[in-house]
Amino acid sequence: MSTDVRVWKVGKISSKTAPYQLRWVVAGKLRYASFATSALAESRRSELWQAMRKGEAFDMESGLPESEVREAASAEAAKAAIKSDPSWWEFSQEYMKRRWRTAAAKTREGLADSLASAALGMMGESSGAPELRDVRRAVRWAVVPAHEGEEPPSDLEKTCEWLAANSLPLSALRDSDVVEDVHYRLSYRLDGKPAATETYKRRRRGFNTAMTYAIQKGYVDGNPIIGLKRSTAGGSGRVDPRALMNETQGREFLAAVSYVGSVHRNRGRRLVAFFGCILYAAMRPAEVVGLRLDDCHLPKTGWGVLTLRSTRPVSGKKWTDSGMRHDSRGLKAREPGTERPVPIPPVLVAMLRAHLKEFGTAADGRLFQNERGGLVGTSSYWRVWHEARPYAFPPNKLHTPLGRKPYDARATCITDWLRSGLPVAEVARRAGTSPEVIHRHYAGVVDNSEEENNRKIEKTMGWEPPDVA
Repeated sequence: MSTDVRVWKVGKISSKTAPYQLRWVVAGKLRYASFATSALAESRRSELWQAMRKGEAFDMESGLPESEVREAASAEAAKAAIKSDPSWWEFSQEYMKRRWRTAAAKTREGLADSLASAALGMMGESSGAPELRDVRRAVRWAVVPAHEGEEPPSDLEKTCEWLAANSLPLSALRDSDVVEDVHYRLSYRLDGKPAATETYKRRRRGFNTAMTYAIQKGYVDGNPIIGLKRSTAGGSGRVDPRALMNETQGREFLAAVSYVGSVHRNRGRRLVAFFGCILYAAMRPAEVVGLRLDDCHLPKTGWGVLTLRSTRPVSGKKWTDSGMRHDSRGLKAREPGTERPVPIPPVLVAMLRAHLKEFGTAADGRLFQNERGGLVGTSSYWRVWHEARPYAFPPNKLHTPLGRKPYDARATCITDWLRSGLPVAEVARRAGTSPEVIHRHYAGVVDNSEEENNRKIEKTMGWEPPDVA
């Protein structure tokens, strides 16, 4: 610091943007600053004169009065403190920006849901808190990197402002009450009912990966929810045997699909083979949407093969790189470029051949298309599915779990494979999942052969039942 300071009058230089220059000397070293107007230059000169009259020393390195140096240092310290302990609102946007480039659209949406759920527990107790449903929507909007710098939708503007000002910092996760509330929000729906098991697992995975990033950045010391378990489960994840269709019910259901919308652009007939792929090949709907003619071996007689290479999951336009509702991805839980050949029975071969004869393929070779040649939307096939149930099932079955959703057809196919004696590993390969998942989800639907199993045990033990006269 030095009090050897001289301030000169404002002068002019040849500059179109800042022609007014102020010069001053601190301990023999010249300092200068340029301004767009004379008034701004004179104002700055006055500030320096006032500091000199007060007897302030000037920093020899920056040339600024001591009070301004202290103020700048305080501002930098505040910025550093904020950076080392961001609010949940700021952290959510930072984390998603980092993950966005390498994550699939469905993964992005799942992470956004995890961050939005945790945000409900990171709101604190400030007054004027918005509705929880609006908080979830606001976080899901704000974490999309493309929205950075944009004004939020009018109905979320106040919610975004409140969250930006009142979200708790990550350091609040040291408080056990806050951690328990965050875990509760991951575990339960907004109506207070337990979230489905898979929903909870997905949210928790998303939160865990966010905490891994926070640990790497030094924001937190560890994952605060490790060791926490929710007291009420939202379902075991096992397949409900009541949802499965037998052979006759499956055949009648596909026939019923053909009657849906028969006078309106063949809505149902376009999807008979679509649902057949789920029922007889255990394909996921997103895999069927992306199925191409080049993926199909459909002989006139006998078994065929579908070689699955891609999926077209629906994620919404804001989550995909292409801006389309359907993302384009490889097979689920498989390395890029992986293929999965699935043998298909003659009934499905005939169904696909009939579909191709009547509807052909889309311009890009896809087997299934809507009336305009586009991708089959989730809402479209769900509507057809639910419209077909009253045609296929008797009234006393309509309010039961029987065939309630398209995935029940996949579960029916996997169960049929297991009951036929196919090894679990082969069932898992055809279905595109792991043997562990098959064991966990289907343990309760193949245990209906108790008498047959008992006879096998008796035979092994060498025991023969006595003849009954």
